[in-house]
Amino acid sequence: MTDVDALARDLLHACDSATLLPLPSDADPSFDLAQAFEVADRMRAARIARGGEPAGYKIGFTNRSIWPRYGVFAPIWSTVWRHTLRMLDSDLVRVDLAGLCQPRLEPEIVFGLKAVPRAGMDNAALTDCIDWVAHGFEIVHTHFADWRFRRGDCFADDALHGRLYVGPRVPIERFADPAAELRALQVELLRDGQVVDRGQASVVLDGPLDALRQWLDAMHAQPQHWPIRSGDVVTTGTITDAWPMQPGMRFETRLSDRRLAALTLECAPS
Repeated sequence: MTDVDALARDLLHACDSATLLPLPSDADPSFDLAQAFEVADRMRAARIARGGEPAGYKIGFTNRSIWPRYGVFAPIWSTVWRHTLRMLDSDLVRVDLAGLCQPRLEPEIVFGLKAVPRAGMDNAALTDCIDWVAHGFEIVHTHFADWRFRRGDCFADDALHGRLYVGPRVPIERFADPAAELRALQVELLRDGQVVDRGQASVVLDGPLDALRQWLDAMHAQPQHWPIRSGDVVTTGTITDAWPMQPGMRFETRLSDRRLAALTLECAPS
């Protein structure tokens, strides 16, 4: 049986030092989602105790097309922190990859909440809880070698969250039918000027608003039901695969919906 307190301490140290750990599920084949939730809950409490401020949530592995590639076949989630979140005033961001472990880039749709949503809402009711929508980049990383893990390992490892960069925000009222219009969004991801991936947002659990709704229901079903607040930011999962990042690389997106700002991310040289 895994010592969840010890694992939480080890993972926090790995996060602080950008070092790797053995897979919990390799060390203990009985390591399951219930234990992973306990680890994540202890890590969240420890971060808050040392001054961390929750700013919202990330939902991961909503993109069904990449499930076989990583061996994870259902969504995961974790906290976005004030210190891992940056709200952009322009479409360009420059980042230093120091402190991240095997980082990868994900183009996503991000929501800002103006009211606290409830489990069981339909898309129309959920829309009434949303203030704005934006395109964003999440940098994901893992403290397990070679991006090899199981779902419980991912949950315990902060659901792979590293940093979140949110582009210019668009009031939700600019979308007549947010669920359908965001579902139709198409994204091209470019690395150093070359298209490396394409995706349509319907791959994210049928669409970003659908992913938000399904996450609400799933999180409310867990014993570790963390609070959702007005003002929280929620990012809904990558529309392409997650692409490895190296110092000096430049990533850009092209979006089919011009209401949302395409983004450029430049990695600082080593």
